[in-house]
Amino acid sequence: MNSGHHLRNRRNTNDTGCRKEERMPKEPVPAVRMGRPPATSHDELERIGLELFTTRGFEETTIDEIAGAAGISRRTFFRYYTSKNDLVWGDFDAELSRLRERLAATPSSVPMMAALREAVVAFNRVDADHVALHRRRMALILGVPSLFAHSTLRFTGWRDVIAEFVGARVGRASTELLPQLVAHAALGCAIAAYTDWLQHEGTDLEPLLDEAIAELSVGFTGHESPSVPTARPPADAR
Repeated sequence: MNSGHHLRNRRNTNDTGCRKEERMPKEPVPAVRMGRPPATSHDELERIGLELFTTRGFEETTIDEIAGAAGISRRTFFRYYTSKNDLVWGDFDAELSRLRERLAATPSSVPMMAALREAVVAFNRVDADHVALHRRRMALILGVPSLFAHSTLRFTGWRDVIAEFVGARVGRASTELLPQLVAHAALGCAIAAYTDWLQHEGTDLEPLLDEAIAELSVGFTGHESPSVPTARPPADAR
């Protein structure tokens, strides 16, 4: 019995009258894939994981279930993330690097707290089409006890970036009290803004963050070291 995937033979006659055998080209066999196409990016795997965590519960969802929903193997999952905790946070280390670069690139003429306010708001800015996903992410981080405990490491990294910037501006080591105080307070402001945002569906996150850091700025303005260049006042104000 013949099929389209087998070789077919046919005999033709050439110009000399001799018969020759020609082999038909082999027809390509399309690959067969069952179920969902495999996820091939961090973003897609995050989306699938966050959806499962939200609908089934974080503790109740296994890595095998995430991998199965994404159409990938358990081994492939670990090429993207070391644990399901890390999936919730996404590529946070890369975001921290961008925050550090943004703060380092801030002109010295910009006051310390104004620079910090702008950088924190920008760091947490989310595109409109990702707001729903980000809301799921933060609801998990702030609402699941095991995830919040795991977040200690992430929060420490975030505070370190802030303390480094503040320390450089005030002429002190980042581990000293004032840089650490600003860093811890800034994190508290961010968490408070996120908590308010999650409690009020339909509100915008950015104004809440901006307001929170603005309130913080009142208490820490004026601490910059005299050795750090600041903007010169206008001539008519001297």
